[in-house]
Amino acid sequence: MKTVVGAGIVALLIALIGTRFWINLLVKRQYGQFVRSDGPQSHSVKRGTPTMGGVVIVGAVVVAYAVAHVATSTPPTASGLLLLGLMLGASFLGFLDDWSKISQQRSLGLSPRAKLIGQAVLGFAFGYLALRFPDERGITPASQYVSFLRDIQWVKLPIILAILWMTFLITAYSNAVNLTDGLDGLATGASGIVFAAYSLINIWQRNQWCGDDIEIQQLCYDVRNPLDLAGIAVALAGACFGFLWWNARPAMIFMGDTGSLALGATMAGMAIFTRTELLLTIMGLLFVVETASSAIQVGYFKLTHGKRFFKMAPIHHHFELLGWDEITVVIRFWIISGIAAAGAFGLFYAEWVVGQ
Repeated sequence: MKTVVGAGIVALLIALIGTRFWINLLVKRQYGQFVRSDGPQSHSVKRGTPTMGGVVIVGAVVVAYAVAHVATSTPPTASGLLLLGLMLGASFLGFLDDWSKISQQRSLGLSPRAKLIGQAVLGFAFGYLALRFPDERGITPASQYVSFLRDIQWVKLPIILAILWMTFLITAYSNAVNLTDGLDGLATGASGIVFAAYSLINIWQRNQWCGDDIEIQQLCYDVRNPLDLAGIAVALAGACFGFLWWNARPAMIFMGDTGSLALGATMAGMAIFTRTELLLTIMGLLFVVETASSAIQVGYFKLTHGKRFFKMAPIHHHFELLGWDEITVVIRFWIISGIAAAGAFGLFYAEWVVGQ
């Protein structure tokens, strides 16, 4: 537990203090955000706000993970290193997108096809590696089963389909968090809530771990390295909340794709490793709704030859155009995210209680 607590504290402090220095550097170099021309007019004042703040979030998590392990003299695990690798890979892809926007001075970065290919390659590589590196019990970081509260034993996929399933999850959630990152603090706060919930799930799985000699084996969790994953989840939550200090309205910095793609991909990776893939649709309900609203808008627009289902998508802009103040939308969406995360954790815990 010292590793978990230490990682959270270090990540929080690095994000809280480091973001201030990162803002100063970005302002000096004039690396600012370009706002979409068809967005709400109230967002025009955000033009020029420093972006690529995700560098601090990702850096804080990596440093916190390393410091916690060095301080406690514990070696890193396969699950931990794979998840950090996924986060860094997605962050680099997002960095390329952000840098493209800055260098070309426009609100559009990499082409959708280029970004999708990058996410697919990253997800496929992660899925392939996650099914390797078995421990002494033969358990790999990921499994070939589709999971909800744990692996669903009657839904085992062939290896290639399991890898493609993980690729889909990573691509879907990295894009979902990216779509949600449109209001000051919205995606950062919601992500912090989800990772805080995953901290509790990982700690509970560690306490009821099949790797320990416990009496009731049928109720244990057959996962890899739950304590190490708990440290990463706590570090992610701490980094998000530390960054939120500067990202809350009026935002002094945006996380950019550098942060949003990394958080979404890592969220999916955490679900894969904790065997809660389908539970993430409840845990991250806000991100699912944001993505669904964009899909509905595009589909309806094509079917009706130009009509719009929402005033604007993603759905947070719809409520802005209905007259809600930005901070009102953010806080109410945080509440929805918190309720969803609490409900998901409640289902996770109830499954164990009922099984006793």
